[in-house]
Amino acid sequence: MPQAGLSPAARAFDSVAATFDERFDPWQSVAAQRRAVRAELLSAFKPGSKVLEIGGGTGTDALWLAATGCDVLMTDVSPAMVHRAKTKFSGHAGLSAKVAAAGGLDGLGLERASFDGAFSNFAALNCVDTLEPLPRSLAGLVRPGGTAILVLFGTCCPGEWLVEALRGRPGSMFRRFTRKLAPARLGGNDFNVRYHRAAELKRAMAPWFDHAGTRGIGVFVPPSAAEPWISRHPRLLSTLEAIDRRLSVPLAPLGDHVLHRFVRRAEG
Repeated sequence: MPQAGLSPAARAFDSVAATFDERFDPWQSVAAQRRAVRAELLSAFKPGSKVLEIGGGTGTDALWLAATGCDVLMTDVSPAMVHRAKTKFSGHAGLSAKVAAAGGLDGLGLERASFDGAFSNFAALNCVDTLEPLPRSLAGLVRPGGTAILVLFGTCCPGEWLVEALRGRPGSMFRRFTRKLAPARLGGNDFNVRYHRAAELKRAMAPWFDHAGTRGIGVFVPPSAAEPWISRHPRLLSTLEAIDRRLSVPLAPLGDHVLHRFVRRAEG
C-alpha cells in the first residue's frame, strides 16, 4: 500500500513495486536496451569503483553492477521500491539502498567527493519537473574526473511513432514533443513526466560537468509499448539490436532513451 505524503510519482511506483520485476523483466525490448546501457556502465566504472545510482527502482542494475566488483549506493524516491531492492541485496556485498528523490541527495549526509561516479537509468529523471537541483548535488558527491551517466527519454522517437500508429493510438505518437508536463499513469495512479531536452540537461550540468558523449538507447530496438509482440520475435529483435550497436551514436537523438555521459571537472 503506497504511503501517505509521497509525491505522485513515488505513490505510483510504490503501488507496483511488488510486481514490477515480474512485469518488466520478461520483456526482451527492455533487456536489449538494458544491455546497451550496461556496456556503457562497464566502460565507465571499473572494479572497485564506488557508484551512486539515482532512481534505481528495485535494484536490478545496482545488483548487476555490484557483481562486476563495484560498490553501489542505490537511491529511489519510492520507499516500496527501496524495500524490494534491499531484499534483493541481502547477502550481497557492496550494496546499499536509501530513499531519496533525485533532488534530495544532499539530505543523505554523504561524504563530499565520496563517489567515483553516478548513473541514472531508464528515465527516472523524467519523473522530476526540473533538473536544476541534481547537478549541484552530484558535483558535491562525485570526485573530479568521475563519470555521470544519465539515461533519459528521447524527445524525438520514430520507434514510438511507428508503434503507436500500429496500435491505433495516433494521439500518443508525438507526445514527447510537448514542453509541458505530460500525464502518465501506473498502477492506477496518475503522475506527470517531463520530456527534458538535451540542451536543458547539458545547461544544468555545465557549471560542474563536461559533456563527454551521447548514445541512443533503443534507436531501432522498439520501446516497451511494442510488448509483448516484439518478445515473440527474438530474431527480429536481435537484428535490430545489432543495428543499434552500429548506429546508436550517430543517430543518438532518435532513441527511445538517450544516454548522456558527463565528466566531473576539477574546478567548479
